[in-house]
Amino acid sequence: MKKGKADISSPSEGEAPPVPGSRIPVEPQDISKRLDIFAAEKTGITRSQVQRLLRDGHILVNGKPGSPNHTVREHDHIEIVRPEPGVFSRGDTLIPENIPVTILYHDDAVAVVDKPAGLVVYPSAGHERGTLLNALAFHCKKLASIGGPLRPGVVHRLDKDTSGVMVVALDDSAYYHLVEQFRNRTINRNYLTLLYGTLKEDSGEIALQIGRSETDRKKMSTRTRRGKEAVTRWKVLRRFGVATLIEAKLGTGRTHQIRVHFAAIGHPVLGDVTYGKKTFVEAGRKRVSFPRQMLHAATLGFIHPVTGAYLEFTSPIPADMQECIEQLEALCR
Repeated sequence: MKKGKADISSPSEGEAPPVPGSRIPVEPQDISKRLDIFAAEKTGITRSQVQRLLRDGHILVNGKPGSPNHTVREHDHIEIVRPEPGVFSRGDTLIPENIPVTILYHDDAVAVVDKPAGLVVYPSAGHERGTLLNALAFHCKKLASIGGPLRPGVVHRLDKDTSGVMVVALDDSAYYHLVEQFRNRTINRNYLTLLYGTLKEDSGEIALQIGRSETDRKKMSTRTRRGKEAVTRWKVLRRFGVATLIEAKLGTGRTHQIRVHFAAIGHPVLGDVTYGKKTFVEAGRKRVSFPRQMLHAATLGFIHPVTGAYLEFTSPIPADMQECIEQLEALCR
């Protein structure tokens, strides 16, 4: 078991982490599901990726290539065999990089990190290198194989400009256990965020469905015909007149959930240039500007996939957010 800040003294390039075959466990609630639906739910891989794996013979049922409409049975041995490079994204490879990252907890199954704002979680268009997963591939030497070549072990993520605690699976068994915990909503996730304006109540709940925006496909929205259930519970920690510091607890984990929910009720996250666009507040002749979205994943708790113990990790308010809070306090004096 390893804890604390990753050893970043050596500039060695390192080797790419191994990607072994992966057996998918069949549980009672999985029986009678179509194979393609089952594989997508269990792995977090998109349906289109699952279909491609099935078409190319990379998902086996009892040792033979599976069919998408195969009905899962109790004693089925279902396995994803290692695809050749490029099955998910041609030519893409996760390159280990010696990037400093604060590792709060590390063992053979999971790594828990304190992600700084500005760090992208996994490679994507425009961010081919320099991501959190590039760093973990170097420091942890291995990652789970599920999730494709560029985001192995990712069971949840934080936006680039959101800071705080994240867990990443380092083996496939841990991946499946964590995905199940997220699906069953047993993961404890608390966020701190600065909102525009003053919330009148001391606490509350937002239960507005969230789906892809019908006018901008890069954004999420509560005004959509294909929304999914989304629940955010919150309580006020401090009021500053022009802004409010709250604690938000996720009941579900939709994309951009906190940002979308509070923008929908007229109190967007300060500094969020996508939803609300409130990048500064003013009182009299004084102004406080926000360098990024003021959203911080402060607490993450989960059941360890191997030991069964409940683990909980916290991250203090980062310096840039704390500075904004102090400026807001001065603004209200």
